[in-house]
Amino acid sequence: MYEYTWYQWLMFFFLYCLFGWIFESAYVSVKTRHLVNRGFLRLPMLPLYGTGAVMMLWVSLPFKEHLGMVYLSGVAAATLLEYITGWGMERLFKMKYWDYSSQRFNLKGYICLSSSITWGFLTILLTEVIHPPIARYVMGLPSMVAITVVAVISILFVADTIRSVKAALDLAKVLDAMTKMKAELDDIQVQMALLKADAGQRILEAKEDAVQRLDTMKLDAALHAAAFKEDAAGRLSAMVESTVEKVGVIVEGTAQKVGTLVEDTADKVTKTAERLSELTEDAAARMSLTLSQQCALQKDRYERSDTAPSQSAKNHKDRLAALTRRLTALTAKRHALTTSMSYHLKSLLKGNPTASSRRFSEALRELREIAEKKKKEL
Repeated sequence: MYEYTWYQWLMFFFLYCLFGWIFESAYVSVKTRHLVNRGFLRLPMLPLYGTGAVMMLWVSLPFKEHLGMVYLSGVAAATLLEYITGWGMERLFKMKYWDYSSQRFNLKGYICLSSSITWGFLTILLTEVIHPPIARYVMGLPSMVAITVVAVISILFVADTIRSVKAALDLAKVLDAMTKMKAELDDIQVQMALLKADAGQRILEAKEDAVQRLDTMKLDAALHAAAFKEDAAGRLSAMVESTVEKVGVIVEGTAQKVGTLVEDTADKVTKTAERLSELTEDAAARMSLTLSQQCALQKDRYERSDTAPSQSAKNHKDRLAALTRRLTALTAKRHALTTSMSYHLKSLLKGNPTASSRRFSEALRELREIAEKKKKEL
């Protein structure tokens, strides 16, 4: 097991990264019926396969005479590596670059039983079939050639890894920003809906209050007019009775003048009654007119209040305008964010079609749709 040099182990790592990329890209391309550049890096390499292969060799070669132990060691090592890698990448990049949640007997989507079983068989296939000829080829290379090749690939690999990690972090930031903007947009829309509903309710209440007050004023006017008429009629009746009593006294005291006095008094009573009736009707008419004018004035004020907003209505309008400006600015910013994705960000999305995110699922779906749309346009 320990007969390999450090550069030979690195050579194995890069070769199995390449083999893993070939296997994954072919499998996903056939499944999706179009060419998929699978993986996290730009280079045709999948580090998980290279790391897994090296780990399988390390843990299984001591048991190479016992296939059962080779199988179990491969299952344990590969499953542990897959779980740790999946957990770490999700924490760092906010995404699961593979997700077994749809599989039975999975653990948080990072690993599943069927995958672990497959890793065990792959370990046997690797140690018994694939690795021996590769080991002979690598060990047959001259040291300087092997070191040069490893050095060049290592430089490219490190540079690609740095750029890919940066792009993945940028993608995580984009997903986070899109999710926050979406939440803020939803909040603004809710506030706008509430403001509109509140303004409509205030207008309705103002109209109902105006109608109610107008009806009340009309009723008060009618009651006042009726009361005034009753009071005037009472006063007229009292005056007539008083006049009659005076007439009786005068008749008893001066019988000779009774005819003339009665006629004169009757004329005066008649004139007084007519005058009082005219005054009563005129006063009632004036009161009715005054009350009607007040009602009309009050009604006109309420009608003008609908078209000339109060301070409260103006505040509502200002808040609604401010929210509309924020909504427009956020929408434009979010659009610019989604349409300015770099080529590598799009490659990450297209190269990992099974990637998922519980927190940013909606933003991830939207980015995929945008990337797919642009691909069709091209």
